[in-house]
Amino acid sequence: MPEVTVVIPTHDRSTLLSRTLRSVRRQGEVDLEVVVVDDGSRDDTAAMVAGLADPRVRLARNERPQGVSAARNRGIALATGEWIALLDDDDLWAPDKLAAQLRAARRLGRQWACTGSVAVNDALEILAGGPPPSPEAIVRQLPLRNVVPAGASNVLVRRSALEETGIFDPLLKHVADWDLWIRLGALGLPAVVDEPLVAYRLHTGNASTDAGAMAAELARVAERYRTLRRDAPIDLAYAYRWAAWHYLRMGRRGPAVRAYARAIAAGDAVSVGRALVALVDPGIARRRLKRHLRGAAWEARAAAWLRELPVA
Repeated sequence: MPEVTVVIPTHDRSTLLSRTLRSVRRQGEVDLEVVVVDDGSRDDTAAMVAGLADPRVRLARNERPQGVSAARNRGIALATGEWIALLDDDDLWAPDKLAAQLRAARRLGRQWACTGSVAVNDALEILAGGPPPSPEAIVRQLPLRNVVPAGASNVLVRRSALEETGIFDPLLKHVADWDLWIRLGALGLPAVVDEPLVAYRLHTGNASTDAGAMAAELARVAERYRTLRRDAPIDLAYAYRWAAWHYLRMGRRGPAVRAYARAIAAGDAVSVGRALVALVDPGIARRRLKRHLRGAAWEARAAAWLRELPVA
């Protein structure tokens, strides 16, 4: 039985997936298996995975796309490891990511773990990034907003914990990871590794975000955890700012402005200025943002392991 099963859902992104798998296969000090769930791809994903000839990597295929949450759930169901590590098909890990999280979780007796991250472009240049909040702050804030960096590519969780909390809601796409993190937070504190061990790749192929669909999903999550929040409202402005920034990364000015408008309607007056910037300079989200970097030392630690990865 491997220590860790890495679950990667994918759909028609074999080139991105190939780079992601390079970063997974170079993980050190961890006995792992990788389950790639091909969610109805029409490209050469199957041939690329087979060409790796790595017995640790196996492919499961959905003939018809079922959605990212269902694909993750299938990978979890096929996992044999004691721990489950979730990873999107376009993100990257430092070579000690899993080992560092396992050490921290075991030392502290925690059921799940997360780490810091950076955002990078196609050339693997660092644009932004920083550490996660403290374990206590994560658990306190999660019912209100998603404060775990880098989405689903960050978290390592015991398989037994998922048996207790439940897995991904297949009806959710945009906030499915947040929904699961809330349940994990209710289970207990995470182990937090204060290092930049995940790279979230910004590119034009990032999954699109429909503001209307996102609003429906936010309402679903808000109702589900109302008691946990003690009837406090979820931070809609935070969610819509994230959606707006996501649109800007893809160069979609109109949807970004509409998402900022939703943030403004939720009480975020600062988004008035952000909307104006989006109208004038939609490319801002794909440029280096020093104010969103923790500092030179943080950036240097991330750059050190990113340099070891092939750009293409």
